[in-house]
Amino acid sequence: MSDSTRNQGQTAPRHDNAGPMRPASLARQQMTAWQRWEMGEVRTLSGQDGSDVPEPSQAEPALSGLEPKLLIDEAELQRLRQQAQDAGAAEGHRQGHAAGWQEGYNAGLDMARSEADSLRQIGLAMPAALRLAEKEVADDLMTLALDIARQVVRQALSAEPQLILAAVRELLQTEPALSGTPRLLLHADDMPLIQQYLAEDLQAAGWLLRADPGITRGGCRVQANSGELDATLETRWQRVAAALGRSIPSHD
Repeated sequence: MSDSTRNQGQTAPRHDNAGPMRPASLARQQMTAWQRWEMGEVRTLSGQDGSDVPEPSQAEPALSGLEPKLLIDEAELQRLRQQAQDAGAAEGHRQGHAAGWQEGYNAGLDMARSEADSLRQIGLAMPAALRLAEKEVADDLMTLALDIARQVVRQALSAEPQLILAAVRELLQTEPALSGTPRLLLHADDMPLIQQYLAEDLQAAGWLLRADPGITRGGCRVQANSGELDATLETRWQRVAAALGRSIPSHD
């Protein structure tokens, strides 16, 4: 800016006859040179008294028309809900089925293991059980065989009483010979048969013949000072049973 321009922007102080200008006069001249600004009257948007400004309640009807609208219809929404429910039910069923299957599998496995252990124990005990059963069967068969044989012998002695002769001859041949005066004891029904066939043999051995009601027919016993020889049926059966590993009571 040139000096002349700056000089034009500045007002030189005026001097009149009265002397220099006072400050108040200078301020009025400057306000005249520059347009004075004053704040205007404050008014409302629609009027001076604000009566035309709508109340909040009056603006609500205009905003009510701006409610959001559902972009999907009710049928589609219901279908989606049903689909979600079906999916949840299917998943729950699948999980429940899997849990139930696993639980059943574990229970079945435990049961199978228990049964297998039981069968294993039975298998281990089977040989001993078979041996015991075989022994019991063998014992039963042996007892039955002895009983049958005894009945057969008794029937044979009843039918052929002369069978006692073989038993007496065996006793007469026993070594060492009995000392003193041996006594041959037998059933009274067998005495006539012995006297008929073995009287000379008994006399030569020095034996006496005596009847004993306690001896079963077909059996006999020899008593002497040096000992006794027992050939009763009961004793002979006990010897046979003992040879077969069995025992028979003496009264049988």
